Amino acid sequence: MPRDSFTAFGLDQFSDLPGVRARSMFGGTGLYAGDRFFGILAEGRLYFKTDATSRGDYECRGRSPFVYAKARRTVARRYFEVPADVLEDRHELARWAQRAASAADKVPPRARREVGLDEVGTST
Repeated sequence: MPRDSFTAFGLDQFSDLPGVRARSMFGGTGLYAGDRFFGILAEGRLYFKTDATSRGDYECRGRSPFVYAKARRTVARRYFEVPADVLEDRHELARWAQRAASAADKVPPRARREVGLDEVGTST
């Protein structure tokens, strides 16, 4: 599968993390640790799964959630954009990725497909 340079860079940053794999999805790349979907590479950005504990770390740094249009609605996922300084530091990125995988662990396996979807508005 051809990858843009950002996706190649992002995947390279995970090369030291055991068990991380990538899978093409919805025009981007999904990141998995085992069966846990913890990250998204899309449109030149990296997003990590958040929970009530970690979300504030993204919001206080002005990071935005991953959003997309679906059936005339705008949907935000509980995945927030990773700050650039974290993305560029493999050790810090690994720490944030582990927190994202832990957030994904809190989702019951049956609900993992649907979790993370929040309606944030309706398009016209």
